[in-house]
Amino acid sequence: MTSTIRTQEEIAARVKALEALMIEKGIMTTEAVDRLADIYENEVGPQLGAGVVAKAWTDPDFKARLLENATTACADIGIGGLQGEDMVVVENTDTVHNVITCTLCSCYPWPVLGLPPNWYKDPAYRSRIVREPRTVLREAFGLDVSDTVEIRVWDSSSEMRYWVLPQRPAGTEELDEKALAALVTRDAMIGTGVVAAP
Repeated sequence: MTSTIRTQEEIAARVKALEALMIEKGIMTTEAVDRLADIYENEVGPQLGAGVVAKAWTDPDFKARLLENATTACADIGIGGLQGEDMVVVENTDTVHNVITCTLCSCYPWPVLGLPPNWYKDPAYRSRIVREPRTVLREAFGLDVSDTVEIRVWDSSSEMRYWVLPQRPAGTEELDEKALAALVTRDAMIGTGVVAAP
């Protein structure tokens, strides 16, 4: 699978070329491109999801609401919008590790995870993670899930977008929400990673 993923340099070059073409054709301005990037880097995206995770780790009532209805729980704290209309959160535990894919295309909860990474859209990831999740997690992401832990693969769609509530790492009891949120990665909320202790 890794060999099919384009290098970061190739992706960056394509993005720059598209940006230049859109500006040249008058479709967008440099300011509009910068604003769009800023929205997905600072207003929508993994940092919002990380904040939701940290809140769930520190507020049992919120966690219960999140697991019952993620869309409503997120909306209650001002997070929602396009591609986040029907979200479901699944929780990692000592005995279950969840991982997300979209076998048809790249359905993904943008309001909490930002734009999907390129590998998420890769046909090799989309098909192999369903058939051999333990192998894909180990070989492509360096994540070794114990044989004693069940792996559940959730298939997102345009009707239902899944994401993961990762386990809180040990030794973080003294950290506040902001410090906890800084530990949470996008990959941990997809299930291709875990949250590491500081």
